[in-house]
Amino acid sequence: MGAPTHFIAVTGYVRNQTGKVLMIRSPLRGWELPGGQVEQGEDLETALQREVMEETGINVDVGRLMGIYTKIRSPDLVILCFECYPVSGNLMTSEESIEVEWIPRNAILDRITHPAIRGRVEDMLGSDGRVVYKVYSSNPYKIHLQRYL
Repeated sequence: MGAPTHFIAVTGYVRNQTGKVLMIRSPLRGWELPGGQVEQGEDLETALQREVMEETGINVDVGRLMGIYTKIRSPDLVILCFECYPVSGNLMTSEESIEVEWIPRNAILDRITHPAIRGRVEDMLGSDGRVVYKVYSSNPYKIHLQRYL
């Protein structure tokens, strides 16, 4: 067996004071929560704050861990989802976010077309305070393990 090749990513479930959720439309995956890959030497919180700012123009405080997702098979990816709170900034787009919007909770799932992203967002919307852990593969999307920590 070769050296590990997992990538680590973070994503933010950012809710404002009115309960709307910050979403981006990626040119690759459609509507999703902001986030991205953790860079070498970077801690998870700093990575998430950087990614949310780069993709949306919003500065956030990072709160509790909400979900851990392991995508297996080519390439392996671990995604950590955190609850976040906006503290400042103005909405803006970037190369990674061709649209940025505060979306009402009841309209979020109507926009998401990617099955793995939809599953993660459903978990965030239905969170009961426990951390969800899922192992899945893509093409086709299949959940191999799900439990709560």
